Amino acid sequence: MKLKQRMVVLCAVLLLLGLAKIFLLDGGEGSAASRRDLRAFRKMEAGLSLSRGARLTHTLQSPWEIASQWVGPREVYPEETPELAAVLTALSAARIERADVGYKGTQLKALLVLDGGQKVVFKPKRYNRDYVVEGEPYAGYDRHNAEVAAFHLDRILGFRRAPLVVGRYINLRTEIKPVATDQLLSTFLMQGNNTCFYGKCYYCRESEPACAEGEIMEGSLTLWLPDVWPLQKHRHPWGRTYREGKLARWEYDESYCDAVKKMPPYDAGPRLLDVIDTAIFDYLIGNADRHHYESFQDDGGASMLILLDNAKSFGNAALDERSILAPLYQCCMVRVSTWNRLNLLRGGALSSAMRQALAFDPIHPVLAEPHLAALDRRLSGVIATVKQCMEAQGPDNTLIEDRMNLPHP
Repeated sequence: MKLKQRMVVLCAVLLLLGLAKIFLLDGGEGSAASRRDLRAFRKMEAGLSLSRGARLTHTLQSPWEIASQWVGPREVYPEETPELAAVLTALSAARIERADVGYKGTQLKALLVLDGGQKVVFKPKRYNRDYVVEGEPYAGYDRHNAEVAAFHLDRILGFRRAPLVVGRYINLRTEIKPVATDQLLSTFLMQGNNTCFYGKCYYCRESEPACAEGEIMEGSLTLWLPDVWPLQKHRHPWGRTYREGKLARWEYDESYCDAVKKMPPYDAGPRLLDVIDTAIFDYLIGNADRHHYESFQDDGGASMLILLDNAKSFGNAALDERSILAPLYQCCMVRVSTWNRLNLLRGGALSSAMRQALAFDPIHPVLAEPHLAALDRRLSGVIATVKQCMEAQGPDNTLIEDRMNLPHP
């Protein structure tokens, strides 16, 4: 066979292999990776519905001890968690032993200690479900229901990097005031018949308190990560400047990802792919406010990017802020497992899974219908972006096999 004919045949074979990879990873079930990811997806589906009022019956351990043992370098909770409903139920009902002002940050929160010494972060309700937050994509107060919804989306996507969150109704008069510190108590006030507090934070003002309906305040509780896993804060490489007229480098330099790839911890290990996973997660929920992120300390870049502080989400269902996806469309790479999971959630499966997961929560309905529809619409945008990358540079350079599993210590 002549050299020219051989080259034609070789090119045809390579093209067929590339098309086969796209087919197998675009919702197909033929590859080993696809079969493995499909099994994981089915496990997620089977465990998605949680029982209200579940209790631990087979162990002498507390819910907090069980949740603490779940945490590892690459996950906050494991793939299979039959005790999850019981842990979340305990989180939504346990007696509050102590209440104090929030630990830090720009937004109103309270630090609570539950029966057994478990610390949690309480974020109060600020908006009704159908309220639309106008303005910049990071505008407005924190949304407590967004924390709940983001946790369950983390379950559905199979990332397992978000701390446990549940909605809760709290009686401020009987559950908070008797155990509150003087500092927190000093921020309580009345507006008509409603009990309010404004706490202590960068943007906390007496003129802008969070108010209960009478004495009952709706909010979210986020389970504090175990102290044996101290956190390290990092500036997000795709963070915004938050200054009018001043752009961050990534906003005008389309080759910015090349520079990021040369900087630790993005030059090796899983961190850059974690950032891209997080960009997809944030785009789906409409979170344009991840200016920093946390990992575990002294991890050498191997720790997961922990999905903390997701409350600047689900503010405007009509706004699809494409700039959130910059790490994806500038780096043009994504995990094979993430790509497979996204394809399994097409065609309305994502919003359907969210409805199923959120039905358990005490503050159900957690999201208004327009936000659920936005999840499906934004998912289509993510998939289209990945396909554009594959068309531009081929699937082998876009879909990255990375299944780092680190043993628990």
